[in-house]
Amino acid sequence: MKFATKAIHAGVHPDPATGAIMTPIYQTSTYVQDGVGNHKGYEYSRTQNPTRHALEKNIAAIENGKYGACFGSGLAAIDCVLKMLNPGDEVISTNDLYGGSYRIFKTIFEKYGIIFHFVNMQDVAAVATLVNEKTKMIWVETPTNPMMNIVDIEAMAKISKAAGAMLCVDNTFATPYLQNPLDLGADMVMHSVTKYLGGHSDVVMGALVCSDENIANEMYRIQNSSGAVTAPMDSFLVLRGIKTLHLRVQRHCENGEKVARFLAAHPKIDKVYWPGFETHPNHEVAKRQMRGFGGMISFNLKGNQLEDALNIVKKVEIFALAESLGGVESLIGHPATMTHASIPKDVREQSGVVDSLIRLSVGIEDADDLIADLTQALA
Repeated sequence: MKFATKAIHAGVHPDPATGAIMTPIYQTSTYVQDGVGNHKGYEYSRTQNPTRHALEKNIAAIENGKYGACFGSGLAAIDCVLKMLNPGDEVISTNDLYGGSYRIFKTIFEKYGIIFHFVNMQDVAAVATLVNEKTKMIWVETPTNPMMNIVDIEAMAKISKAAGAMLCVDNTFATPYLQNPLDLGADMVMHSVTKYLGGHSDVVMGALVCSDENIANEMYRIQNSSGAVTAPMDSFLVLRGIKTLHLRVQRHCENGEKVARFLAAHPKIDKVYWPGFETHPNHEVAKRQMRGFGGMISFNLKGNQLEDALNIVKKVEIFALAESLGGVESLIGHPATMTHASIPKDVREQSGVVDSLIRLSVGIEDADDLIADLTQALA
């Protein structure tokens, strides 16, 4: 099956009891057994729930994976992956990581003896120099949040395989419609389902997908043991959201390109970060591993004044000033004080997250209206 067909049908079957075409919301905590151990595949909803089960199979299918698991948030999914490590293990990740990922790495797992290294992953050689016998995981974001840097997944896969380390890719920004890291050599894919997969700003959820049975068994063991699972109603909403993922992301990409080119020509803008530009440092890598460049854009202002950036995010009328991204509505944010505030200022600025940086999640409204809104805000 091709992507659009999988998005609508994978993991989903008509309800055998009624013929309902939509997966029912199995709002139940437990399941009656005919005898001890004699049940219909479900015992307790923390371990397994039919609505969540359908969603997990659906997400695995659109990522070209075999096994999927859903969690109460994207960070809960990351928490599961990191619990596969042991004290003394080392992780290599990008130096412009999402603030929440950085926070869980540094403030939660570092104190349990996991060692984290942060490096510019666009420089493949720089990543290779950090690998040693204790390297057990390479954690990639691509495109990165919020600098839109592109990391070569195939190159990272070669490094991880040589080191015997697990390669995990946060595929939230690209979505499975634009990029499939498992096909490029990754061992595991993570999604903040809250964003594009849900797509309507009404769910908080995370997901993991893999194809290796041993990794999957550990993933499910931790999911069940730690219990950070998602609810049946949320699973239903995301199943509904994924049915239009391909249509929505097409529009996000179209609008994103129009907005990016408008910003690049504006006299008050210093730099625009969007991987679709031929001048982007890893544009050729993006062309090779992605099927489009997405609707996420960051830009900074000439003069790098915090006050100017804060005024612009207040003045917009269609763009909403809010955390998160990937919904049908356009959002605007100020990473230094919002999504990346947990990262120390000096560390933040070394990766480009300066005071005047603004991040856009370009929605699926009319692009002319979005450009007019930015025009008046920048005036």
